[in-house]
Amino acid sequence: MTKKLLLTGFEPFLDFSVNPTKKIAGELNGAVMGDYTVISHVLSVDFRKAGKQLLQLIEETKPDAIILLGLAGGRFKVNPERIAINVNDGPRDNQGYKPENEVIQEDGADGLFSTLPISRMVEQLQAQGLPAEISNTAGTYLCNHVMYQALHYAKANNRHLPAGFIHLPASHELAIEHGKIPSWSHDDLKRAVIICIETLSN
Repeated sequence: MTKKLLLTGFEPFLDFSVNPTKKIAGELNGAVMGDYTVISHVLSVDFRKAGKQLLQLIEETKPDAIILLGLAGGRFKVNPERIAINVNDGPRDNQGYKPENEVIQEDGADGLFSTLPISRMVEQLQAQGLPAEISNTAGTYLCNHVMYQALHYAKANNRHLPAGFIHLPASHELAIEHGKIPSWSHDDLKRAVIICIETLSN
């Protein structure tokens, strides 16, 4: 029996009309890769909903691992994130809400480290010709928010499950729309996610 991997993307946000992580999550839903069957969902870009959505999904699916995906328009490489911090801040979400220095979990640690094999993921991505680098900041927007929520849940419930966040560069579609931002083909973005899942399995 295969294990369950919860894979999430986000809906479009800010001035990005599409979000490649939404499409990738949808395309990989139900796929079997190595030890894992993928269960995909798309999260809202909403500070007051996204974390609750994620925690509900974790309770319902009881995954053996969690990979959260997000778009980082402007980045050149695939970036597995090292750490999430206990704060909401940044631009308005899709509901117009703009938090300032909000604590995500009152009883939570200041920071929580990814429990994904991020070094091996970077090694495997580079070995297969895809630029990758560990990132030391997931920001303070929704990407950091859901990463923190997943890691806090695992720690609070003594769940030893691999969990973390991976930022992806923009797709060519977004680069055409926005102009001067680095971009990858959809196929390469998707291949990068598959490599990360396979690395987790190995």
